Amino acid sequence: MDNPRVDKEMTEYNDGTRRSDIRPGLHVFIVLKQDQGTGKLTEGIVQDILTNAPVHPRGIKVRLDTGEVGRVQAVQPLER
Repeated sequence: MDNPRVDKEMTEYNDGTRRSDIRPGLHVFIVLKQDQGTGKLTEGIVQDILTNAPVHPRGIKVRLDTGEVGRVQAVQPLER
């Protein structure tokens, strides 16, 4: 997905920097290592959490169900 719209409401409550907010099965937007310079986001479902620290300033590192690895930039909000 090329640069999805990530609005303030999505990131205000969960910006992807706290491990406790991330869990397998969650729908997230990540930045892949090769896309860090462009800011392009990739959308997917968390398969594994790779960061062990409780907080990471650049985002918790995860592996998506597609096998792609990157840092969480935003979590898809639940439908209300």
